[in-house]
Amino acid sequence: MPKISLVVCLHREKDLLERLLQHTQGCYDELVVVHDGAETPAPFLPQTQEASPEQLSLTSPQVPPVQMARDYGDLPNGPAASPGYRLREDFGAAGTIQELVQQYKGRFCEGPRCFQQEPHWPFAWWIARHDWILRLDADEYPSEDLLHWIQDFRMSSLPKIDSAGFTAIWPLWNGRRSCTQRWPAGRLFLFNKKRVSFVGMAEQAPVPDTFFQPTDRILIHSPKRKSYGVRNIVFRKQAYVWRSAIARSLQQSPLLLPRWRFSLSEWPSPWREKIRHPIRSALTALFWYPLCQARDMLRWEKKIDLSACLNPGLHHFLMQIEIARQKCRSTR
Repeated sequence: MPKISLVVCLHREKDLLERLLQHTQGCYDELVVVHDGAETPAPFLPQTQEASPEQLSLTSPQVPPVQMARDYGDLPNGPAASPGYRLREDFGAAGTIQELVQQYKGRFCEGPRCFQQEPHWPFAWWIARHDWILRLDADEYPSEDLLHWIQDFRMSSLPKIDSAGFTAIWPLWNGRRSCTQRWPAGRLFLFNKKRVSFVGMAEQAPVPDTFFQPTDRILIHSPKRKSYGVRNIVFRKQAYVWRSAIARSLQQSPLLLPRWRFSLSEWPSPWREKIRHPIRSALTALFWYPLCQARDMLRWEKKIDLSACLNPGLHHFLMQIEIARQKCRSTR
């Protein structure tokens, strides 16, 4: 039977994490939570020669600290220690995320503040004891059908198909409820860490050695805000943080980022095109993406929401403009 590690990387969001843990009972064999930045100061912990989360933490969205740049997929199994990370084994103070994780008998680590979760994934997967990773964000939780699917997966023999992982439907959230039922799909929620590669940059997804198998189950994305829409892209501060971090990361080799089973000095082909031709890619995103979104939404939902269809195209357009801006700055 497959063993599963539930891995969550977050910054604060204690109430959302508590909801997630309440909705994932029986879904995992191990819990690993990595906090983006130090949740609480720890001057009483033994000092080592390794950098602490506070020493490596960023003050603005930039490329993750170079001390994090390593391929964690090639590191041997060993103690949960790496530059900038701290495994908190002391008792968490009342009301902290650390205390909550310990109540669920999980392991809690603090890492450098990176303003994004993806740079922490390689470390989190490395310290996870099991190959199957249940990767959920704090503002997500499985539907009842998906919950039973994961529980059945844990009790079954290992899949006979050569799948690297499984994807779910990820309905749009309007701030109060899910407003789609079958679209969008393709959200990776469970994968085997020995069958994927990854570069730790915002909005980058694991790349399978083989393929990801779709399921017809729903992963509920329930943030405190609307999860889509033009306003969400244009006025949300965090979106600019991510786009800036992506553009800065793309100006250098992926080998200078935390990685998982990735040893190429060049970015994968989709990113190479965006780096070489940012303006052309921006225009493609602005005009072509909305048409594709409208086609898929009409196919699966029998309706079209203009705001939802414009969402990814506008986001990628603004991201490409930021890439072009960073590229111009680097060539001056």
